[in-house]
Amino acid sequence: MPKKQSKRYRSALKVADLAKDYPLAEAVEILTKFPKAKFDETVELSFRLGVDGASGDQNVRGTTPLPNGSGKKVRVLVFTDNPAAALAAGADTAGLADIMTKINEGWLDFDVAISTVEAMKQVRTLARVLGPKGLMPNPKSGTVTDDIAAGIKAVKAGRVEFKMDKAAIIGVGVGKRSFTNAQILENALCVLDAVGKAKPATFKGGVFIKSVTISSSMSPGVRVASSEFSKY
Repeated sequence: MPKKQSKRYRSALKVADLAKDYPLAEAVEILTKFPKAKFDETVELSFRLGVDGASGDQNVRGTTPLPNGSGKKVRVLVFTDNPAAALAAGADTAGLADIMTKINEGWLDFDVAISTVEAMKQVRTLARVLGPKGLMPNPKSGTVTDDIAAGIKAVKAGRVEFKMDKAAIIGVGVGKRSFTNAQILENALCVLDAVGKAKPATFKGGVFIKSVTISSSMSPGVRVASSEFSKY
Protein backbone atom coordinates (compact mmCIF):
# COMPACT_ATOMS: atom_id res chain seq x y z
CA MET A 1 0.00 0.00 0.00
CA PRO A 2 1.28 3.53 -0.74
CA LYS A 3 2.40 5.49 2.29
CA LYS A 4 -0.32 7.77 3.66
CA GLN A 5 0.52 11.45 3.24
CA SER A 6 0.21 13.75 6.24
CA LYS A 7 -2.22 16.67 6.24
CA ARG A 8 0.73 19.08 6.31
CA TYR A 9 2.34 17.38 3.29
CA ARG A 10 -0.94 17.48 1.35
CA SER A 11 -1.24 21.18 2.13
CA ALA A 12 2.30 21.75 0.85
CA LEU A 13 1.44 20.00 -2.41
CA LYS A 14 -1.18 22.67 -3.04
CA VAL A 15 1.61 25.26 -3.00
CA ALA A 16 4.14 23.55 -5.28
CA ASP A 17 5.16 20.35 -7.02
CA LEU A 18 7.59 18.81 -4.52
CA ALA A 19 9.00 16.46 -7.16
CA LYS A 20 10.47 19.42 -9.07
CA ASP A 21 13.71 21.35 -8.55
CA TYR A 22 13.59 25.12 -8.06
CA PRO A 23 16.08 28.00 -8.10
CA LEU A 24 16.99 28.81 -4.50
CA ALA A 25 15.09 32.12 -4.41
CA GLU A 26 11.95 30.39 -5.67
CA ALA A 27 12.43 27.48 -3.25
CA VAL A 28 12.57 29.97 -0.36
CA GLU A 29 9.40 31.67 -1.60
CA ILE A 30 7.62 28.31 -1.82
CA LEU A 31 8.75 27.33 1.67
CA THR A 32 7.41 30.52 3.22
CA LYS A 33 3.97 29.79 1.71
CA PHE A 34 3.68 26.43 3.47
CA PRO A 35 1.36 26.19 6.50
CA LYS A 36 3.12 27.39 9.66
CA ALA A 37 3.43 25.60 12.98
CA LYS A 38 2.47 27.24 16.28
CA PHE A 39 6.13 28.01 17.00
CA ASP A 40 8.81 29.85 15.05
CA GLU A 41 10.25 26.99 13.00
CA THR A 42 13.92 26.75 12.09
CA VAL A 43 14.69 26.84 8.37
CA GLU A 44 17.36 24.34 7.35
CA LEU A 45 19.44 23.73 4.26
CA SER A 46 20.27 20.02 3.80
CA PHE A 47 23.07 18.67 1.61
CA ARG A 48 23.72 15.19 0.26
CA LEU A 49 27.38 14.98 -0.71
CA GLY A 50 29.25 12.70 -3.07
CA VAL A 51 32.23 12.14 -0.79
CA ASP A 52 32.99 8.95 1.12
CA GLY A 53 31.48 9.55 4.55
CA ALA A 54 33.56 6.79 6.10
CA SER A 55 36.87 8.19 4.84
CA GLY A 56 38.65 10.41 7.35
CA ASP A 57 40.45 12.38 4.64
CA GLN A 58 37.17 13.37 2.99
CA ASN A 59 35.49 14.82 6.05
CA VAL A 60 33.60 18.04 5.34
CA ARG A 61 33.22 20.60 8.11
CA GLY A 62 33.52 24.33 8.64
CA THR A 63 31.86 27.49 9.88
CA THR A 64 30.25 30.51 8.28
CA PRO A 65 28.68 33.71 9.57
CA LEU A 66 25.01 34.29 8.78
CA PRO A 67 24.49 37.88 7.57
CA ASN A 68 21.09 38.01 9.28
CA GLY A 69 21.88 35.83 12.29
CA SER A 70 20.29 32.49 13.09
CA GLY A 71 17.29 33.81 15.00
CA LYS A 72 18.29 31.55 17.87
CA LYS A 73 19.52 32.56 21.31
CA VAL A 74 22.90 30.87 21.58
CA ARG A 75 24.06 29.78 25.04
CA VAL A 76 27.84 30.04 25.11
CA LEU A 77 30.13 28.19 27.53
CA VAL A 78 33.76 29.29 27.81
CA PHE A 79 36.47 27.05 29.23
CA THR A 80 38.95 29.42 30.82
CA ASP A 81 40.98 30.16 33.95
CA ASN A 82 39.56 33.70 33.84
CA PRO A 83 35.77 33.21 33.98
CA ALA A 84 35.09 36.79 35.08
CA ALA A 85 36.50 38.17 31.82
CA ALA A 86 34.54 35.66 29.73
CA LEU A 87 31.28 36.46 31.51
CA ALA A 88 31.94 40.18 31.03
CA ALA A 89 32.43 39.50 27.31
CA GLY A 90 29.00 37.88 27.06
CA ALA A 91 29.50 34.21 27.93
CA ASP A 92 26.52 32.55 29.60
CA THR A 93 28.73 30.20 31.61
CA ALA A 94 32.50 30.16 32.19
CA GLY A 95 35.03 28.23 34.20
CA LEU A 96 37.27 25.21 33.89
CA ALA A 97 37.65 22.45 36.49
CA ASP A 98 34.25 23.18 38.06
CA ILE A 99 32.50 23.18 34.67
CA MET A 100 34.30 20.03 33.55
CA THR A 101 33.06 18.25 36.68
CA LYS A 102 29.48 19.33 35.94
CA ILE A 103 29.75 18.09 32.34
CA ASN A 104 31.09 14.73 33.49
CA GLU A 105 28.04 14.53 35.75
CA GLY A 106 25.71 15.08 32.78
CA TRP A 107 25.26 18.86 32.57
CA LEU A 108 25.05 20.10 28.97
CA ASP A 109 22.99 23.30 29.13
CA PHE A 110 24.84 25.17 26.41
CA ASP A 111 24.81 25.36 22.61
CA VAL A 112 28.44 26.24 21.83
CA ALA A 113 31.63 25.71 23.82
CA ILE A 114 34.67 27.95 23.37
CA SER A 115 38.04 27.27 24.95
CA THR A 116 41.27 29.15 25.40
CA VAL A 117 44.32 27.43 23.95
CA GLU A 118 45.73 26.74 27.42
CA ALA A 119 42.46 25.32 28.77
CA MET A 120 42.23 22.84 25.89
CA LYS A 121 44.99 20.80 27.52
CA GLN A 122 42.38 19.81 30.11
CA VAL A 123 39.25 20.09 27.99
CA ARG A 124 40.53 17.37 25.64
CA THR A 125 39.60 14.83 28.31
CA LEU A 126 35.94 15.65 27.60
CA ALA A 127 36.18 14.57 23.96
CA ARG A 128 34.19 11.37 24.53
CA VAL A 129 31.36 13.36 26.10
CA LEU A 130 31.29 16.47 23.92
CA GLY A 131 32.52 15.05 20.60
CA PRO A 132 29.48 12.87 19.75
CA LYS A 133 27.17 15.80 20.52
CA GLY A 134 29.09 18.23 18.31
CA LEU A 135 29.99 20.41 21.30
CA MET A 136 33.77 19.91 21.42
CA PRO A 137 35.78 23.13 20.88
CA ASN A 138 37.82 22.94 17.70
CA PRO A 139 40.42 25.32 16.20
CA LYS A 140 38.98 24.77 12.69
CA SER A 141 35.61 26.10 13.79
CA GLY A 142 37.12 29.06 15.62
CA THR A 143 36.07 27.82 19.04
CA VAL A 144 39.62 27.36 20.36
CA THR A 145 40.97 30.88 20.65
CA ASP A 146 42.60 33.30 23.06
CA ASP A 147 40.46 36.15 21.72
CA ILE A 148 37.47 35.04 23.77
CA ALA A 149 35.53 38.28 23.30
CA ALA A 150 35.71 38.00 19.49
CA GLY A 151 34.81 34.31 19.65
CA ILE A 152 31.72 34.96 21.75
CA LYS A 153 30.66 37.86 19.55
CA ALA A 154 30.94 35.76 16.37
CA VAL A 155 28.91 32.89 17.82
CA LYS A 156 26.22 35.13 19.30
CA ALA A 157 25.93 37.07 16.03
CA GLY A 158 24.94 33.93 14.15
CA ARG A 159 28.02 32.04 13.06
CA VAL A 160 27.04 28.45 12.37
CA GLU A 161 29.14 25.31 12.26
CA PHE A 162 28.50 22.45 9.87
CA LYS A 163 29.81 18.91 9.91
CA MET A 164 29.10 15.97 7.62
CA ASP A 165 27.77 12.75 9.16
CA LYS A 166 28.78 9.22 8.16
CA ALA A 167 26.09 9.16 5.47
CA ALA A 168 27.67 12.27 3.85
CA ILE A 169 24.72 14.44 4.88
CA ILE A 170 24.94 17.99 6.25
CA GLY A 171 22.10 19.99 7.77
CA VAL A 172 22.57 23.69 8.59
CA GLY A 173 20.07 26.11 10.08
CA VAL A 174 19.74 29.27 7.98
CA GLY A 175 17.16 31.23 9.95
CA LYS A 176 13.59 31.17 11.19
CA ARG A 177 10.19 31.18 9.52
CA SER A 178 9.71 34.69 10.97
CA PHE A 179 12.58 35.95 8.79
CA THR A 180 11.83 37.69 5.51
CA ASN A 181 12.40 35.79 2.27
CA ALA A 182 15.39 38.03 1.54
CA GLN A 183 16.98 37.27 4.94
CA ILE A 184 16.55 33.50 4.51
CA LEU A 185 17.89 33.63 0.96
CA GLU A 186 20.96 35.68 1.92
CA ASN A 187 21.78 33.31 4.79
CA ALA A 188 21.20 30.23 2.61
CA LEU A 189 23.50 31.54 -0.12
CA CYS A 190 26.29 32.04 2.44
CA VAL A 191 25.88 28.48 3.73
CA LEU A 192 25.75 27.06 0.21
CA ASP A 193 28.99 28.84 -0.67
CA ALA A 194 30.71 27.77 2.57
CA VAL A 195 29.84 24.09 2.10
CA GLY A 196 30.86 24.25 -1.56
CA LYS A 197 34.25 25.71 -0.67
CA ALA A 198 34.79 23.05 2.01
CA LYS A 199 35.29 20.36 -0.64
CA PRO A 200 38.21 18.16 0.49
CA ALA A 201 41.39 18.34 -1.57
CA THR A 202 41.38 14.54 -1.65
CA PHE A 203 38.02 14.41 -3.44
CA LYS A 204 38.79 13.83 -7.10
CA GLY A 205 36.19 13.49 -9.82
CA GLY A 206 32.52 12.83 -9.33
CA VAL A 207 29.88 15.23 -8.09
CA PHE A 208 30.68 16.92 -4.77
CA ILE A 209 27.20 18.26 -3.91
CA LYS A 210 24.63 15.76 -5.14
CA SER A 211 21.48 17.45 -3.88
CA VAL A 212 20.24 20.31 -1.72
CA THR A 213 16.84 20.80 -0.11
CA ILE A 214 15.43 23.58 2.03
CA SER A 215 12.82 22.92 4.68
CA SER A 216 11.50 24.14 8.01
CA SER A 217 11.04 22.16 11.23
CA MET A 218 7.57 20.90 10.30
CA SER A 219 7.56 21.16 6.51
CA PRO A 220 8.58 18.83 3.68
CA GLY A 221 11.72 19.74 1.78
CA VAL A 222 11.81 21.80 -1.40
CA ARG A 223 14.46 20.58 -3.82
CA VAL A 224 16.99 23.17 -5.01
CA ALA A 225 18.03 23.18 -8.67
CA SER A 226 21.53 21.81 -9.31
CA SER A 227 22.40 24.97 -11.25
CA GLU A 228 22.69 26.69 -7.84
CA PHE A 229 25.58 24.44 -6.72
CA SER A 230 27.00 22.66 -9.79
CA LYS A 231 29.99 25.05 -9.86
CA TYR A 232 31.30 23.40 -6.70
